[in-house]
Amino acid sequence: MAQKTKPDREKEQTGRYHVLLEDKKNDHKIFETTTKGFNLAVFCLSVVLVLLFLGFLLTAHTPLRQTIPGYPTPETRQAAMENLLKVDSLENVLDTWAFQVANIQRIVTGQPPISIDPVSTADPTSLSDSARAVIAANDSLLRDELRKQQLNTELHRHSPITRIEGMHLFTPLKGVIIHPFSPVQEERHLDVSATEGSIVYAIADGTVLFTQWNDSDLYSIVIQHDSGLVSICRHCGKLLCQPGDKVSAGTQVAVVGAQAVGAHLHFELWYQGEAVDPSLYIKF
Repeated sequence: MAQKTKPDREKEQTGRYHVLLEDKKNDHKIFETTTKGFNLAVFCLSVVLVLLFLGFLLTAHTPLRQTIPGYPTPETRQAAMENLLKVDSLENVLDTWAFQVANIQRIVTGQPPISIDPVSTADPTSLSDSARAVIAANDSLLRDELRKQQLNTELHRHSPITRIEGMHLFTPLKGVIIHPFSPVQEERHLDVSATEGSIVYAIADGTVLFTQWNDSDLYSIVIQHDSGLVSICRHCGKLLCQPGDKVSAGTQVAVVGAQAVGAHLHFELWYQGEAVDPSLYIKF
């Protein structure tokens, strides 16, 4: 068999890359291989895709997603819903004005006005465009009334709920209330003075639903109790239980952490989705 000449060997090596991983200190080769440029490109692309996928999982399934600019928080979602209701209400007011203007036009031209009550029996083909628009919006008026009832319910959420007065609730932390409960959305909690390292207790039997950490609140813990009662403790320096753990009244669940404004416990009490004043039912 004829031997390959040097030019043939150089041609055969064209398009191949020599990869060498070497320990210079000990003059020791750790890894060495020769590969084609295509294989090297596929390997690098695979590494990049794996890193992107891991970054996506880390961001999508951990509290890090809260750091993404524009990521909706529960507060922004609630504000968006309230703005949507206000816009819908304004649209219905404008439709009512349009209905009145249409009726004035009919009266001026000698036509009988349209009554909004028997509107379902009217012949839509005989109405003006404005009147037909108002008729089509009648269902929206009913929906607007339901939304108004929901808003009225929201306004009365902070009245005392007598149904939980008979429950025996354990004190989460003995101290002085330095920030009382307020019905304002951002103030639906109270702050209790404490020293760093004070123990926080569960107010009743329940299950730990959720825990999280952030720079402003430190550790937070949410506990679901019976009868739709939920307690939330924030500004904890350490947690003594994990999501899914069963706790009993008086169980140690967390430790108060250090705060720049002074160590204290941020405590919230919710009953069937309504924020209530904890001081009405718990002696701190």
